[in-house]
Amino acid sequence: MTAKIDLWIATGLGLGYSPLVSGTVGSLGGIVLFWFLHLLPWPLYILTVVALFFLGLWAADRAERVFQEKDSGFIVIDEIVGFLITAFLLPWSWGWMIAAFLVFRIFDILKPFPWRRAEKLPGGLGIMLDDAGVAIYANLLLHAVRVWL
Repeated sequence: MTAKIDLWIATGLGLGYSPLVSGTVGSLGGIVLFWFLHLLPWPLYILTVVALFFLGLWAADRAERVFQEKDSGFIVIDEIVGFLITAFLLPWSWGWMIAAFLVFRIFDILKPFPWRRAEKLPGGLGIMLDDAGVAIYANLLLHAVRVWL
């Protein structure tokens, strides 16, 4: 039973089973979740995202063992949490959500320093930390653009 729950969480309620670009699909799931979570006061939003991060650490670690593959493409909880970090304190609008999605995906692919190194960490930590790190960069960039505009 717990293996099913682990996989359900790690795959983002099954989004990770998408036959094409599962990480991108997982990030789209992050937009849906943000639509609900952005209504929370920001301290509760942060607590929720931190809880999801640690839940993701646990589930991704266990799912990696089930899939018997380092950072399996089926695991997308890292993309979901990454998007939630990227979108933190951005206004809910399609323009900002598209910008957050694109910037996060680009940073996730490029993995600017030092986050590519984080991928090499074992288990769930390596899976979750690199996406959380690039998401912080993406969030800071988007807020800089927002201030500039």
